Amino acid sequence: MAPSADPTMLRYESLADHGLTRHRLRALLGAGEYERIAPGLFLRAGEVDDTTAAWIAIAAKRPQATLCLLSALALHELTDEIPTRSHIAIPRGIQSIEAPTAPIAWHRFDAATFDIGRGEHQLPGDLSIGLYSAERTIIDLFRLRHDWGSDLAIEALKRWLRTRESSPSALLEMAASFPKAQPAIRTALEILL
Repeated sequence: MAPSADPTMLRYESLADHGLTRHRLRALLGAGEYERIAPGLFLRAGEVDDTTAAWIAIAAKRPQATLCLLSALALHELTDEIPTRSHIAIPRGIQSIEAPTAPIAWHRFDAATFDIGRGEHQLPGDLSIGLYSAERTIIDLFRLRHDWGSDLAIEALKRWLRTRESSPSALLEMAASFPKAQPAIRTALEILL
């Protein structure tokens, strides 16, 4: 059994900071007390589910990574669909990483608009991963409706409009940065309101 001083998450380069050697890490991995969640990153076994482990690995290795599309929609409770994979956006030009604990769908978004509507989703171990706001998620669904279908975007918009936080004018203001989505969102709002 691992001493209680062993941290929840270990980075290969910081083993000495925790009084651990490579040999001790191999022993902990062999005993099933830690698992590798990304190259050079290890998590105490059983601490979190596989999806959260993948998000921790991604957050540690790619700070710009942001939960988007169906994953963000589910976190904002704007869909009944359960994502079969995590949808993660990164700016174009940034390399994705391997996350062996859960399936990931990587999406590359324009760096110029990448941070619009981007917040944080807290993870265990004082980490967080980016999360697009409900408004940005709706905009992305309208922007990518040729891939995702208009029905998902419309249903998300309907659910969002029923929330107290919804502000159609704020949505349209944010959508101004996405000229391919703004006309469709404006038309949908005119019909729904």
